[in-house]
Amino acid sequence: MKNYIVPIFIPHMGCPYDCIYCNQKTIAAQQDVPSPAQTIDIIASYLHTMPPADSVEVAFFGGSFTALDLAVQRQYLEAVQPFISGGRVTGIRVSTRPDYIDDQRLELLAAHQVKTVELGVQSLSRRVLKASSRHYTPEDVVRSSNLIKSLRMDLGIQLMIGLPGDSYQQDMETTRQVVQLRPQVVRIYPTLVIAGTALAQIWQQGKYMPLGLAEAVMTCRDMYIQFQHEDIKVIRMGLYPGEELRRAGNILAGPFHPSFGELVEQEIFKEQAQQAITRFRRQAGMLTHLDLYVDHRDVSKLSGPKRWIINRLCGELGLENLKIRTLPDLGRDWIGVSRSRTRRVELILTRKAFLSGFVPRLIAGGILGEEQGAS
Repeated sequence: MKNYIVPIFIPHMGCPYDCIYCNQKTIAAQQDVPSPAQTIDIIASYLHTMPPADSVEVAFFGGSFTALDLAVQRQYLEAVQPFISGGRVTGIRVSTRPDYIDDQRLELLAAHQVKTVELGVQSLSRRVLKASSRHYTPEDVVRSSNLIKSLRMDLGIQLMIGLPGDSYQQDMETTRQVVQLRPQVVRIYPTLVIAGTALAQIWQQGKYMPLGLAEAVMTCRDMYIQFQHEDIKVIRMGLYPGEELRRAGNILAGPFHPSFGELVEQEIFKEQAQQAITRFRRQAGMLTHLDLYVDHRDVSKLSGPKRWIINRLCGELGLENLKIRTLPDLGRDWIGVSRSRTRRVELILTRKAFLSGFVPRLIAGGILGEEQGAS
């Protein structure tokens, strides 16, 4: 069975500031904020159509939940309690700001079965936070993260790349610092220029340049693999491509792609496949006809649209024929290699083994330097 989220969007509720990039009513695809009574109806509607699950969380997204008045927080939390006591919901997840976390707020959350608190951190650079009108410091992030974990709640960290004043090097430094906080989950969002935001104004004035799609994908790749290497789960990359967000005129600029996370994972599978093939050819010789094996759920990540990954591997490695085959029951994120048509795997490279070699080179700067030199 699976784990499910019942999303309750409260766009901009509790937010004390207007961040430079934010138009939550566009991002959340709704303008009306549900009342606590309406929240009950939303949860019931989701549960009515939901298949059996190992866990079901009600998640309050889109605003700064703990910045709401305590009485309002309590009303929303109490709306969920009948579903928890009835065994149909296992817990609650909230999203908020790092500077609106303290003992009193967390005690209220803990008393109402909140299991996860996600902090909209975005960056741990003072310069980037100031330029983005976030109004808190890296120290606030560390303090709030430690408070959340002290109450044995799961910690989530939401990050953004490509904000004003940001850089690849700063994203890597933020990643390093977030790893030290040991969150359970991370989300990574490339910055988009959304109509109606302060960022849109400075972009139109030529004072801001968003990341290109390829640059955003590679930056997220390098962040993702460091988190995965540290057993920190990345649960989303890229904004959810809702109807409102994709409406003509809402996204003015920036690296938007409806399957952004898939693009990132394809880049990782390409690197892993290249290393697996290189290792195999050291043992078996410079063969030009090979088979790659993956779990059936990972075929699209290894192939890519129109087999671009396979075609690129053939071009870069001098291969004449490279086919993808599947094997069941070995889990995910592994790649096997064999001579063509042998129908058995001769070498397997797990994701853990791949990362053990890739991540130290990345942290040392070797990967970035190699790719810049090749471009």
